[in-house]
Amino acid sequence: MTTTLYIQNLKCNGCANTITNKLSVLTNISAIKVDVESDSVTFDYEDTIALQSVKETLISNGYPEEGEKNSLGTKAKSFVSCAIGKMN
Repeated sequence: MTTTLYIQNLKCNGCANTITNKLSVLTNISAIKVDVESDSVTFDYEDTIALQSVKETLISNGYPEEGEKNSLGTKAKSFVSCAIGKMN
């Protein structure tokens, strides 16, 4: 199945690199595409467990879905993730 998640705190290609790298190691996830302009991540997944893993990974790196809680701590995580993505 293919889905698109609209996320918060996606600022640049550094963020996109981090998201792509983190999601690419998850089981049953493929065809990851991050669109900075639309604040979205599109990917293929095999089951609801894989989908939940993506959502949890995004949150843990500072990129919660639109409509979810976006605390100061979450925003700070996204800046760190962005910086890491720029270095890679």
